[in-house]
Amino acid sequence: MKELVVAQSAGFCFGVRRSVDMAEKLLEEGGPVASLGELIHNEQVVSEMARRGLRVIEAPEEAREGETVIIRAHGVSEEVIAQLESRGVRVVDATCPKVKAIHTIVRRASEEGRFVIIIGMPRHPEVEGIRGWCRDCEVFENAQELENLLESSPSFWNKPVSVVVQTTQTQNNFEKCCDFIKKRCTNAKISDTICLATSTRQKEAAEIASRSDAMIVIGGRHSANSIHLAEICGEFCDRVQFIESADELDLASLQGCDRIGLTAGASTPAWIIKEVRNKMDELNEIKVEEKVEEAPVQKELSFDEMLEETLKTIYNGDKVKGLVVAITGTEISVDLGTKYSGFIPTSEFTDDGIKVEDAVKVGDEIEAIVVRVNDVEGTAQLSKKRMDAVRNWTDIEAAAEDGTIVEGVVTEENKGGIVVNVKGVRVFVPASQTDLPREANLSELLKQTVRLKITEVNKARKRVVGSIRRVAQAERRARTEAIWNEIEVGKKYHGTVKSLTSYGAFVDIGGIDGMVHVSELSWGRIHQPSEVVSVGDEIDVYVISFDKEKRKISLGYKDPEGNPWTVFTNRYAVGDVAQVKIVKLMDFGAFAEVVPGVDGLIHISQIANRRIGKPGDVLTVGDVVEAKITAIDNDKHKVSLSIRALSEPAPAPKAEEPEEEPVPAEDALVYEVSATGEATGIAPETDEE
Repeated sequence: MKELVVAQSAGFCFGVRRSVDMAEKLLEEGGPVASLGELIHNEQVVSEMARRGLRVIEAPEEAREGETVIIRAHGVSEEVIAQLESRGVRVVDATCPKVKAIHTIVRRASEEGRFVIIIGMPRHPEVEGIRGWCRDCEVFENAQELENLLESSPSFWNKPVSVVVQTTQTQNNFEKCCDFIKKRCTNAKISDTICLATSTRQKEAAEIASRSDAMIVIGGRHSANSIHLAEICGEFCDRVQFIESADELDLASLQGCDRIGLTAGASTPAWIIKEVRNKMDELNEIKVEEKVEEAPVQKELSFDEMLEETLKTIYNGDKVKGLVVAITGTEISVDLGTKYSGFIPTSEFTDDGIKVEDAVKVGDEIEAIVVRVNDVEGTAQLSKKRMDAVRNWTDIEAAAEDGTIVEGVVTEENKGGIVVNVKGVRVFVPASQTDLPREANLSELLKQTVRLKITEVNKARKRVVGSIRRVAQAERRARTEAIWNEIEVGKKYHGTVKSLTSYGAFVDIGGIDGMVHVSELSWGRIHQPSEVVSVGDEIDVYVISFDKEKRKISLGYKDPEGNPWTVFTNRYAVGDVAQVKIVKLMDFGAFAEVVPGVDGLIHISQIANRRIGKPGDVLTVGDVVEAKITAIDNDKHKVSLSIRALSEPAPAPKAEEPEEEPVPAEDALVYEVSATGEATGIAPETDEE
């Protein structure tokens, strides 16, 4: 099975197509037209142009008064243009924009007194034109020639140097020359002016050649870029045919090849490529592999018909499609397949903040709107951004019709609301529809991504109104129903504190507010919820109870593992001695904190080993003393303590004084404690009247 791989970059480049399109337009307008030098390096195209009336002149003095002279894509010197204008002719400059950029670089270098090095073919028209825009310069084709100059004129390298390269040079040769210059010259300014389309074409040719049994390169014998293509293919493939037309194709040498590659120089028209491919059909069982559609090649058209296809007129506001042929820092060049050369300023590419080089590459198809047509220069300014806006406007209308939720970024605060950019379309959202509280500052939403519904579209006025609130309300309702359907006691939620009251905190757990009572905020003593949480805090809570009918939820915030009684019982037992802190004095005894959240009672009879009138005679609030745990009631969470149990025995009473009857230990347990474990101070009952 034979396979033919056709390079997607084969054929006219942007600059050549532009010059051909401009020449076609001039011929269409009528009147005498001449080109200074052959329009492109292709004999067939030049002959056809001559048949249609394009006269070729070799020097300015050959121009006739009243004649229109077109400057080909290679460009000419500043002096040549002046000579033409002095002869009373109309000059139409079709110099490739990439070559024009080189003219600017070398002109400025000369103005700065710098010596210019041009890496390229010395007698090539493009190089001759570049030389005409600078004063002191030399042309070198390779690093060896540069080295020879060093030996003959060492002082040359002491000059400030600017380096440019012919647009059709190979990247490999340019890099070798640059490496040599950098080693010998410390003050060189190097500009990589190889055309991106040329570089892409060369890389693609190398890639195809490296995996093909044979390569066919179509191009003019005097075309620099075609010559370089053949050289590059020869580095990767042993069998390379460099031809100008189908008549030169040697089919016999291709017999037995399983895979054949085909590429063409920048001056090769589509119809010649088609002729070569048609002739290759004579090889049996060829399967053609192409990376992009080549409409002009596929159609069975004559040369005149093919050229007619490129003469379509476009107008401002038209939607057009084309292939990206070059990308610079300021614009994207687009081949529209017409007599106009399209370009998209980077400012008209997108509003998304994406780098152009990350969003598009050479060879990509792109759709845009025509902004401005320049018939004189044969160019069309395009805007992808406006194309996107038109396409997105249709999406906006559809979203308004079916209620689809759209997403955009808030770009500005407007009178009475905000403006949201939804895919390039400005959508106004009234303040009442932003879902912010009435007193909130709308600027809080700036640069935020929001979800909204389109509520009004007025195409005539280009007015679109939307509502963030409708989306937010619908989402809240959905979340609310989901919570009520799944809620259960003990289930945990991550919520946000919405408001505080004297008796607790309200927490949003995803569309529903639950109440955390002040007693559930902390195991310790607190007086206000603000001692534990603040509005806006994100906290983890759990469900204590809920009532679906009344839509009420009680939440807990205290960590069960932090229960003070659990901490106490894990640490102490009856008979243990603890460091306790006196927190409250009563007539019948003193309350002391054993651990935070758990207090024990020291009955007045257990404070000292002698009779005392009141606890304050011995103790003061804040004192830290040692006490023995004499009893623990786990059911009622009560603790009895005794300081007296750790003291020396009291002296024996005198005979005339009856000994005081000790108070049983169990009587010390008769008191109440709160839900937090705090004793209330109710005195124990006795049998005495």
